[in-house]
This record gives sequence, structure tokens and C-alpha cells, in this order.
Amino acid sequence: MLRALREDLWTARAAPLPPSLWLRWLPHGVVCLIAVGVLAGAMGQLHDAGGVPPGYALPVAFGQSGAVVLALLRPVPAWWLSTTAAVLGAVAVDAVGRDHGFPWPWGAAGLIAQLLVLLLLALRVRTRAAVTALCVTVLVTWVLDGCAGPAREQPSSAPPVMYAVAVLVGAALRGRREARAELGRQTTLTAEERARRTLLEERNRIARELHDVVAHHMSVISIQAQVAAHLVRDPSEELTENLAGIRGNALEALAELRRVLGVLRSADPDDPHGLGELGAGAAPRTPQPTLGRLDALVENTRAAGLAVTLDVRDVRDGPRPYPPGVELSAYRIVQEALSNALRHAPGSTVRVALAHGADGLELSVVNSPPLHPASPSPGVGHGLLGMRERAAMLGGHVVAAGTEAGGFAVSAFLPRDGAAPAGPAAPTAGEPTTVNPAPGEDET
Repeated sequence: MLRALREDLWTARAAPLPPSLWLRWLPHGVVCLIAVGVLAGAMGQLHDAGGVPPGYALPVAFGQSGAVVLALLRPVPAWWLSTTAAVLGAVAVDAVGRDHGFPWPWGAAGLIAQLLVLLLLALRVRTRAAVTALCVTVLVTWVLDGCAGPAREQPSSAPPVMYAVAVLVGAALRGRREARAELGRQTTLTAEERARRTLLEERNRIARELHDVVAHHMSVISIQAQVAAHLVRDPSEELTENLAGIRGNALEALAELRRVLGVLRSADPDDPHGLGELGAGAAPRTPQPTLGRLDALVENTRAAGLAVTLDVRDVRDGPRPYPPGVELSAYRIVQEALSNALRHAPGSTVRVALAHGADGLELSVVNSPPLHPASPSPGVGHGLLGMRERAAMLGGHVVAAGTEAGGFAVSAFLPRDGAAPAGPAAPTAGEPTTVNPAPGEDET
């Protein structure tokens, strides 16, 4: 503690008073004018009221006025100078007998100088140092009062109270300035974080759209170019070369596109193609999955240890296909829901239901409670968020909640055209009846 106080008050480091934002250097000019007044007042009081010779009174007055100016740059040395000058002045007045009514122990000019120095000190240094300086000043005042002897008037409590007020005001202004500076820093950090988050969300949205639609079409082009030569009897060499060139260009463009997707999805570099756990190890040029591959997805999940049933109902008024983005999003939502069940509900029974309606596709994935506790999963927490973003991008919605039986259910509705916002979907079989998610199954 003593070492900290020594570091606070036994230093000559600079702590310049910053200019006011609106008044610029006006406060500094006012302080300098006060210093000139302190010089004249202290000289007059020491010589006229205290009887101190001019040769001794002038250095003391210069010390008090100089401390006021020095406090603008180095507040701690200024406080030492002001206190020392005040003590020397009081000792000099006491030595000559103080026969002319000098206000003991502080003259008015010295009191003003000490108040201003303490105020400027509290504005720049830590509150602990300012309080220590206040205590030392009050102690010096009481010691001088006590050494005056019984013939002197009773000690006054006014100077210590005024010193305390000066330090309190200075510390309050310093705290307010620091709070405003911290608020400014936090505002800047918040704005930067908001801009960074907006950028990441936009990059993820672009990557998802490119991945769901453009990459699929490029894969289809490459496959069709490969198959086209077999649809023509005795194709010419020129046709074969052109089809091979189309396929090569499509594959090259697809590779470049997937490189771009890897950069855009830098937050998840281990899975840049959004294949999820069930798609691990897939070839980088595999065509994007559609609803026609749900049977294979269900079989893979069964092989992993879950009992999965697939129920498909078609109430459409004709075999109208979905846009590629709708089919891909539906496949990914089912895939993510099954992946969640594998992680968080081992040994459970899962029911996957699809209903093809006139307005769009309704789907639900409901799992029963797990047969045994799930092992810890290192998921990143973006599974349900990705489902909702996929559905919202197509004008649909996703609902995920726990069931009364202790399982978990995910239901979604995707509009047929993948663009127009849709109203609330009719509940499908197995729709969740409660909105409380099961522990550990909120997101992957």
C-alpha cells in the first residue's frame, strides 16, 4: 500500500490537462489568469498582512502561483510545490509574530492556489492518489494549527472542507470523462461487431444460394454433357469433342465455385459444402441431392443405428416438380434433423413424413426419447439456424420443439415456387405439442 502511494505521489510524470472540445484553450487561459492573481494576492498578504520581508515573500508567492500553472502539465509536482510554498509562508508569518492579522495558516491567495491545484490533480490522477493528497493537505493544515499555540485563534474547519469539495468535484468530472470515453469505445466496438456480423451473414447467404442452386446446375450440365454423346447414334468426332469441352468447362467452373464457397464459409472450413455429418466423405463434384435421394438418406441413417420410417403423401393436382432450391433445402432439413437424432437420441425411433400439397411441401421429422444417454457432441450450434435460414430464404418456415413424450420434432413448410411467403402450414402428423426443446437437442 505504501509503495503504491509512493508511486502515486512521488512522481514528476506529465499529465497535461486536455483542451475542452468546445472551448479549446479557454480553461488554460483562465488558470493562467488565476495564477497571476494568486501571485499578486499572495505577495500582498505575506508582506502587508503577515509582515514577511519582500525578499522572502516573493519566492513563496511565485511558488504558489507557479504551482497553479504547473498543475496544467504535471499535477503531482504542482501539488508538492503548492503545499511546500504554503508551509514556508505560514512558518515565515509565524516567525515574524503575525502581528498584522494574517489569516492563519492559509492566506486567501494560498488557499485558492491549493484548491485549484487539488482540483486539477483530481481531474488527472487516480482517485486513490487524489484522496491521499487531500489527506496529506488536511494533515498539514491541522499540524500548523496545532503548532500555533494557545495564543492563536481556534482552528478553522473551512479549509479542509473546501479541499474535500475540490477533490470530490475533480474526481467526479474525471469519472464522467472516463465513462464517456469508455462509452465511445464500446460504441465503436459494437458498430464494428455489427458490421462484421452483417458481412458474415451476407457471405453465408450468398454461399448458401450458390451452393443450393448454381452448383447443382453446374453438376447437372456436366452429367448431361457426358450422357448426351450416348443418346446419338454414331456421334461425329466434332460433336464428341464439343460435348467433352462442355463437360470439362462445367467441371472446372464447378471446382472454382466450390473454392469460392470454401472462402465464403471460412467459419466452417471442415465442411465448406454444407454436407453435414451424413455427407462426410462425399466427393467434391457430387450432384446436389434432391427428394429422390431421401430413400438413400434414410437407409444410411438406419445403418447408423436408428429405426427410421418414411411416410410420403401426395395431395397435389398434378405431378409438378419443385424448383431445385426447394428440393435441396427440403433434403438438407431432413438430413440435419436425422443428424440431430443420431447425436442426441441414440437408439430412438424416427418418423419422417412428407406431404406434397398444392401450395408447397410440408415435412416433419419426429424422434422418440433416446434409449440411452447421448455422448457429448462437439456441434457448433448452427443446425437449427441453418434450417430456418434455408426455409426463410424460400418464403417458408421451420418449427423445432420437444414433444410431450420426451422426444424432439422438426416441422417445416416450403412454398412450391420457393419465392412467395406462405401462411402457417397445417400441422402434419407428429407435429410437436410443446415449445420446450429437449435438453441437448436445440442445435447442432
